[in-house]
Amino acid sequence: MAPVKAQLAAGHIPGRIAARFDQLRKQGRGALIPFLEAYDPDLATSLAILRGMPAAGADLIEIGVPFTDPAADGPTIQRAGQRALKAGGSLSGALAMVRDFRTQDHDTPIVLMGYLNPILAYGVERFCQDAEATGVDGLIVVDMPPEESDELTPHMQGRTLDLIRLVAPTTDDARLPLVLHGAGGFVYYVAIAGITGTRSATVDDLARAIPRIRAVTDLPIAIGFGVRTPEQASEAARIADGAVVASALIETLVKSLDAAGCATPGTVEQVLEHVRELAQAIRGNTHVEAAA
Repeated sequence: MAPVKAQLAAGHIPGRIAARFDQLRKQGRGALIPFLEAYDPDLATSLAILRGMPAAGADLIEIGVPFTDPAADGPTIQRAGQRALKAGGSLSGALAMVRDFRTQDHDTPIVLMGYLNPILAYGVERFCQDAEATGVDGLIVVDMPPEESDELTPHMQGRTLDLIRLVAPTTDDARLPLVLHGAGGFVYYVAIAGITGTRSATVDDLARAIPRIRAVTDLPIAIGFGVRTPEQASEAARIADGAVVASALIETLVKSLDAAGCATPGTVEQVLEHVRELAQAIRGNTHVEAAA
């Protein structure tokens, strides 16, 4: 018997994320989802990178919210968060960045990635109101299991906010429907078991994993954790519906900083050039069946 598809949350309103994936499906290609840490290494630089990402080829953008205890993040993103906190980064600061971005770009979906504690400190209902008002489209709360999502989901109902759920290689078939029930936007497939930026999954691993997820959800699937090179991004976007690239972009940023860890005149352009390389690889690898 075929598995029962996980259902969207009650009161879910499709927004920019659904529209963008629908657009890309018609074009016959997957999405590039680059990551940046808000305020890394400072507000002006991270905002300039954010503003430049769509023209460089970003289809959606994931913004990391600095947090003092980022348990799921590897050393690269942890250090990015430390730089961001030192520069004054916060949840409210990330929302302000999105608000500024929306004055120039109404269409590119924005996903905030962070942890539950800052949302609780901000006030959950107030946060959901402000996130929607500033133009946030999706939320990834990496330390909030489905069993505890009632902290957040009631305040997302009736809003154009998608709760994006994480699925890991260790998520078994029995648990998948629970994890994906009420999810929206897309499924974030964590391609490796462990922290970000440490290693990469093989193409064979991904080819086995993605059909298992598709059996229980109609949402698009984006592959992250361990997607580092243009070739890996292209393969991930071909096998699934999108590729999330995080640590590799942060490493490009770090190489551009001066000895004191401050941005240089070439920082923004070097990161955006890396985004262009990733986008070119993905856009050169279309889904034949979708394009036919």
